[in-house]
Amino acid sequence: MPEDGSGSVATWGRRVLALLIDWLIAGLIASALTGRPMWAGGNTYSLTHSTVFFAMTAILTALLGGTIGHRVCDLRVVPVRGGQTHSVPPGILSGVVRALLISLVIPAVIFDRDRRGLHDLAARTIVVRR
Repeated sequence: MPEDGSGSVATWGRRVLALLIDWLIAGLIASALTGRPMWAGGNTYSLTHSTVFFAMTAILTALLGGTIGHRVCDLRVVPVRGGQTHSVPPGILSGVVRALLISLVIPAVIFDRDRRGLHDLAARTIVVRR
């Protein structure tokens, strides 16, 4: 993989910003669905927020190769097969596995030297710059 530019492994700053953007968007959608503002919280809101975040992350990653936050931060999620990256979206199973493990938080903060968290290793994906 290249050291920098298109196809290089995404930096932590871009990845965290993308996650925050996605979390905010999911929060706004959850607010609209529950009729409660984001800052009000509550059990119904929290469950809805988590569900929206999971669904949004799984579907968009699986079908488009990245979430809205990834797009804004100029990132994409690509599958790794046989040690090689591919330019196609990861697919439904990888999207669901990745979103589930991101939702659990801990797998996302344990990573290897290529900045692939346990969620990326399990889904056989990597986040790269566009």
